[in-house]
Amino acid sequence: QVRLVESGGGLVQSGGSLRLSCAASGGIFSSINMGWFRQAPGKEREFVARIVYSGGTTDYADSVKGRFTISRDNGRKTVYLQMNGLKPEDTAVYFCAAGQRWTRTPAPYEYWGQGTQVTVSS
Repeated sequence: QVRLVESGGGLVQSGGSLRLSCAASGGIFSSINMGWFRQAPGKEREFVARIVYSGGTTDYADSVKGRFTISRDNGRKTVYLQMNGLKPEDTAVYFCAAGQRWTRTPAPYEYWGQGTQVTVSS
């Protein structure tokens, strides 16, 4: 069983930056793939970024590529999402997720955090 807790969300002006953290407890963090997803009101949950268990491979949605960076510290059992150049359309609840499959699809991820709100004002 893996428990995930996100932090770092907040209100920021357009063009600003935030760093989200997702702390894991339980399970073997270093052997599990991690992903960030987001969900805006009235929209489906969408893929943002993912990182393989070793940290050696990352993948980004086109909408965030070049602005967001995912990383992980297996010693601290934490995954990060550095978000730069934020836009109003980035406003959403951001979730981290853990799973054995290497996928952009939310459904196969076995564990989810409670989410953290990111609001970008114009």
